[in-house]
Amino acid sequence: MGIALAFRGLAGNEHGMTRLAGVELGGTKAIVVLGRGTEIEQRVRIEVSDARSTLGPIAGQLAAWNREEPIEALGIASFGPVGVTRERADYGRILDTTPKPGWAGADLIEALGPAVDGPIALHTDVTAAAMAEGRWGAARGCTDYCYITVGTGIGVGIMVGGRPVSAMLHPEGGHIRVPRSPGDGFPGSCPIHGDCLEGIASGSAIVARTGSSGDDIDDDDPAWPFVIDALAEACATLFLILASQRIVLGGGVINSRSFLAEAIATRCAGLLGGYLPFITDRAPIEAAALGQDAGPRGSLLLAEAALNG
Repeated sequence: MGIALAFRGLAGNEHGMTRLAGVELGGTKAIVVLGRGTEIEQRVRIEVSDARSTLGPIAGQLAAWNREEPIEALGIASFGPVGVTRERADYGRILDTTPKPGWAGADLIEALGPAVDGPIALHTDVTAAAMAEGRWGAARGCTDYCYITVGTGIGVGIMVGGRPVSAMLHPEGGHIRVPRSPGDGFPGSCPIHGDCLEGIASGSAIVARTGSSGDDIDDDDPAWPFVIDALAEACATLFLILASQRIVLGGGVINSRSFLAEAIATRCAGLLGGYLPFITDRAPIEAAALGQDAGPRGSLLLAEAALNG
């Protein structure tokens, strides 16, 4: 089954009594959810360490729920890079290029699949969040949009025609290069690319840049204009390439600072200089509406897609 077929019917009817499970596997925590349809009924947080120590407890929780009553489908929303194309040999595996210790080659399908009775769908955590924001949140009504999560790292989920984009790999927009702001001498924190978008504007980059978490610095800290410029440049690039209806910004950095999305929207419009006819004084950029629930709810949408596929 190709990835397009796996997502057939994404905007279809809710499965009101269907017992679904989802896993949002993030960089520091995993959220395991049980739903009736796509409504979360139970959730469990599991700290993320190495693959074996993390996937075992996740599988145990899923198996416990499955013993109570069979789980009809499972959605896995994982950090990347991870194989997301079913026809490829690396489907469901964390790729060897991951910088996360203890995760290279981890097979998520093999580890978690036996814990449930039903089919499985897997994609990136940022794509799952994009799907949720499209169904219930800040991209509702859009078919062509992007979701950018700005947290420990930066990820980009791209939806075109109501379907997630992936080819040889899922999009890795967090590692694009953007023009640097004048006066920004920070070398960047990405271990692979240095001053890529993630290396200069993610939560970990803010810590490396300032010595403090983004939660602990003031709104007028001199680091924020550099972060805003980098994210605005990335959004401008995405609008020019994709002509998206909207870009949604989420993740811990954005969720904790209400002024960022508006500042990025205004700056992005200025960078585009009126070239795109659908963007004038303010780019169509919005803060995520679902907050920390976007990924978990998106994992249930992946489970729903597995049933519909």
